[in-house]
Amino acid sequence: MTGATGSGKRKAAAPCPICRKPAQEAFAPFCSQRCADVDLGRWLGDRYIIPGPEDEPEEGPDADGSH
Repeated sequence: MTGATGSGKRKAAAPCPICRKPAQEAFAPFCSQRCADVDLGRWLGDRYIIPGPEDEPEEGPDADGSH
């Protein structure tokens, strides 16, 4: 009997998103502390952007210049 997973093979870990080396469990999803720090620096430096709704003009008496 092979267990609940069927084939008994372990799924390969996804590669590190920074350098593409195999990810290490201690730094998942990265391969090292260095790559984790590089990723954090990119977030803090605004190199990564999460899209959101576009800003719409405020509706009110001052928005269109009247009142």
